[in-house]
Amino acid sequence: MKPDVVAPGEWICSAAAGEVRAQAGLDPPPDLPPTADDAARRDRLLTYAEQSGTSMAAPHVSGVIAAFLSARPEFIGRPEQVKKLVTDTATDLGRERFAQGCGLVDLMRMLANV
Repeated sequence: MKPDVVAPGEWICSAAAGEVRAQAGLDPPPDLPPTADDAARRDRLLTYAEQSGTSMAAPHVSGVIAAFLSARPEFIGRPEQVKKLVTDTATDLGRERFAQGCGLVDLMRMLANV
């Protein structure tokens, strides 16, 4: 059954560069004179756009797993056990299984169940 779990992935504010920036209808990055200091250049180039899809949801799941492994390093190198914890502790959203898998990832529940 796929997906295994779901995570926030709609209307996520994320860094915008290249094609994402263009698709969001944002102006091209400004040309700054070579004398501009690094902080000013970085601030002028920094742009965010709302995006949706698996490219936004996957980092949430990765972050949950990274945070879990940071708190529970004994699970490093045990991907099957980590996946089981992720799926067993996900919050059922009451949707069709083919749409939500086991549910929404839940880091606090993962930590509380080991």
